[in-house]
Amino acid sequence: MSPLLSAAVTVTLTLYGLAMLLALARLLRGPRAQDRVLALDFMFVVALLLLMVLAIRYDSRMYFEGALLIALFGFVGSSAMARFLLRGEVIE
Repeated sequence: MSPLLSAAVTVTLTLYGLAMLLALARLLRGPRAQDRVLALDFMFVVALLLLMVLAIRYDSRMYFEGALLIALFGFVGSSAMARFLLRGEVIE
């Protein structure tokens, strides 16, 4: 890996870690349930991006499969939480 790409990956991972910490603060402190759901969804997206950058850094395909699983669970979790907040129940 070139030194420029290595530095870019390091900076990206650091900024994604900072984004996760800020989202965690919103998740814990959010005044409404909608803020907490949005923060959790944002954390899923950042975790997905984090795995994609790690896949580039370590040149491994296993991280892509993990990112796919996180995307799937994030979508299902966000859909379930949105339905719960709108209707008060997840399963009809």
